Amino acid sequence: MLKHLIAAALLPALAAPAAALSRKQLQDVIVQCATCHGADGVSRTDEIPNLDGQHDRYLYNQLAAFRSGKRPHKQMRVMGRRLTDAEMWAIAEYYSALPPN
Repeated sequence: MLKHLIAAALLPALAAPAAALSRKQLQDVIVQCATCHGADGVSRTDEIPNLDGQHDRYLYNQLAAFRSGKRPHKQMRVMGRRLTDAEMWAIAEYYSALPPN
């Protein structure tokens, strides 16, 4: 029970950084992602995953794992190193809000 109360109290704090990005900052970040994953979240090749409609927390956790090196992938490690927490949340919220194709 206590664990659920703590999680509920932290959830707004975890989501808050995404709101800190301006529309222009979000566009600048998504342009980088869209090169491989598409602006609509649909990849153009089988080797690159679709991001549309994924859960925001899942996407954020994957970006954090790439950034830390826990999830190895050369290109995503390079991209992830430059991302702030606010940018990772914004990316996660953007792609999770897209309808899955």
